[in-house]
Amino acid sequence: MFRNEDKISGLIELLCEVGLGYLQWGQSVKTLSGGEGQRIKLAKELSKRTKTHTLYLLDEPTSGLHPSDVKQLNVLLNKLVEAGNTVIVVEHSLELIRESDWVVDIGPEGGDAGGRLMAAGTPEQVAGVGSSYTGRFLKQALAGNLQV
Repeated sequence: MFRNEDKISGLIELLCEVGLGYLQWGQSVKTLSGGEGQRIKLAKELSKRTKTHTLYLLDEPTSGLHPSDVKQLNVLLNKLVEAGNTVIVVEHSLELIRESDWVVDIGPEGGDAGGRLMAAGTPEQVAGVGSSYTGRFLKQALAGNLQV
């Protein structure tokens, strides 16, 4: 129906690409989950045609998301990077961590027992740091021995 309407067809295509093609026309935003709302916001950012470099900082964006939603979120984050932006994600989801370009592991614990750099590098490099809790679990996830 909207194939010849560049602006709306591109937006619809992007929504389908990030797994939101099932949304109904006129559906209230109040009915969307947090993950769906977050993907809509990110899709809106992707639809902008700017030449400026943007830094996106996301705090635990996978919280409460179904594994398939995490995959769709990762698609969006990669598109933001491919568009020349920088994306920094504070995250505990090994599924997202193992797909990252660079990982910074702060620990070894939280609060007063944390705050030290435990490891930094590609997921494979961090997986090789035995003193890193993230590294230990990441090693298993990369080997396929841990379901994420």
